[in-house]
Amino acid sequence: MKFITRKTHAVLDYVMGVLLIASPWLFGFSDVGAAKWCAVAVGVLMLVMSLVTDYEGGAMKALSMGTHLTMDLIAGLFLAASPWLLGFNDQVYLPHLILGILEIGAALCTQRTSQHSFGHGGMHHA
Repeated sequence: MKFITRKTHAVLDYVMGVLLIASPWLFGFSDVGAAKWCAVAVGVLMLVMSLVTDYEGGAMKALSMGTHLTMDLIAGLFLAASPWLLGFNDQVYLPHLILGILEIGAALCTQRTSQHSFGHGGMHHA
């Protein structure tokens, strides 16, 4: 069921990117190196990816929505599994697991085409 619009997904992308970058300090794991840098790196990747995606929140429009959603899914899977993959699960795992699952959900529930793509005389509305 695709109930998240591309415009809403764009907003969620930027919120999630900033949240991931801030999460080590918000959730108290800034002293756990691998956990901190994993969250920050995925957050930066999400912001960069958002800026270059061909959707309502993109600035450069170089990455297709389908590719963006696939990368979101991969990033969410990696983020959710990262505490065990990178060996910091004994110190912190819930922020990565929860935010990863939310990212997977957003990737699976987002519409691939704009609600303005069809039926408007060929004109694109943002």
